[in-house]
Amino acid sequence: MTAGTADKKATDHLWMHFTRMSTFDDHPVPVIERGEGAYIWDSNGKKYMDALSGLFVVQAGHGRTEIAQAMAEQAGKLAFFPVWAHAHPAAIELAERMAALAPGDLNKIFFSSGGGESVETAWKVAKQYFKLIGKPMKHKVISRTIAYHGTTQGALSITGVPPFKQVFEPLVPGTARVPNTNFYRAPEFVAHDEKVFGRWAADRVEEAILQEGPDTVAAVFVEPVQNAGGCFPPPPGYFERLREICDTYDVLLVSDEVICAYGRLGTMFGAEKYGYQPDIITSAKGLTSGYSPLGAAIISDRIYEPFGKGDTIFPHGYTFGGHPVSCAAALKNLEIFEREDLLGNVSRNENAFRSTLEKLLDLPIVGDVRGDGYFYGIELVKDKNTRESFDAGDSERILRGFVSPTLFEHGLYCRADDRGDPVVQVAPPLICGQAEFDEMEQILRDVLTEAWKLV
Repeated sequence: MTAGTADKKATDHLWMHFTRMSTFDDHPVPVIERGEGAYIWDSNGKKYMDALSGLFVVQAGHGRTEIAQAMAEQAGKLAFFPVWAHAHPAAIELAERMAALAPGDLNKIFFSSGGGESVETAWKVAKQYFKLIGKPMKHKVISRTIAYHGTTQGALSITGVPPFKQVFEPLVPGTARVPNTNFYRAPEFVAHDEKVFGRWAADRVEEAILQEGPDTVAAVFVEPVQNAGGCFPPPPGYFERLREICDTYDVLLVSDEVICAYGRLGTMFGAEKYGYQPDIITSAKGLTSGYSPLGAAIISDRIYEPFGKGDTIFPHGYTFGGHPVSCAAALKNLEIFEREDLLGNVSRNENAFRSTLEKLLDLPIVGDVRGDGYFYGIELVKDKNTRESFDAGDSERILRGFVSPTLFEHGLYCRADDRGDPVVQVAPPLICGQAEFDEMEQILRDVLTEAWKLV
């Protein structure tokens, strides 16, 4: 298939996700044909750095033939069988491996096909759990503003990004929003100290629980580092206080780690990075490094306990959850993690990554650089002194109209996003080091320097 043929067929038949399809009325569809390590190539042979790991997914890098081989071997032996009242060796082995890696008593693995399904699973587990233990009114979920948790009807209801929700409303009732942990945009009265801000933000969760009624709130869903809005890390003490609040009101703490698990922050799970114990972890993406779709809700023994009694079942599942080929990919991926010490690579290099990106703070358009591990957001501003953000017209003209396409033209695949304030996000494969950091910084510097002329 030639580049021109691929573009035509894509325009005629492929409905791309989260995409303005009219863009391709007068522009060709970018077609990515292959990848190797931290790089991808399009159908014209042009090389790009994959500074987003596909979509926060390709932890071990592209072109890992040993993962493909493990998948082929599994498909030749058993290509598919559901984990509905049956099991197969790949799912058993992977569940055991994940339980050993997960913190605390998170020993029960419920497989899904992806992140949104994992979130959906966690909410349904929470609802039924409280019914089983005699607290049937506890069904509501509290999450944070601008937080993204998925596109299924339940996960979208938990999501705090209004433009993603409005066209699909009414959604599932029973959700409430609290402030996120964006210290750069903290209210003035707590903006002087991160720890004070963290306590204030966590206390808003308690306030929401009391407002909704503790007897009605089942769970709090939070990401270790919030993605939407541009990589908000937790302030010191935030998760310690949040765990305390959840324990006080018998509310489950769900750590949504669809992005933050499997090495993105330098630990296997984001909860380990910040020293808190969740009741459930939701995950996907990096579990297989994207070589095959797979997600999982990782559930504590305490929460599972009433489900394992008598004639109780959890009436929920997915045809492709725990798919044998996907489980084989995940097992080989985790083997690579261990053999090549990918977590150690992130831990050893995360400060260098941060300091390299922070060089961009000398640009007048860069207001903030924030994140953790290999997961960063660069916030763009009109005025560094006042922290004035872009308005809708600026975002359209500068972020979408110039920054996003120009970064790609310069050979950097990353993400320009304005679900909150305008940011550029970078999250490279976990195999990267200083050479890749420098390449990212240079391309970002060149493009953002030009973008400032448009402000």
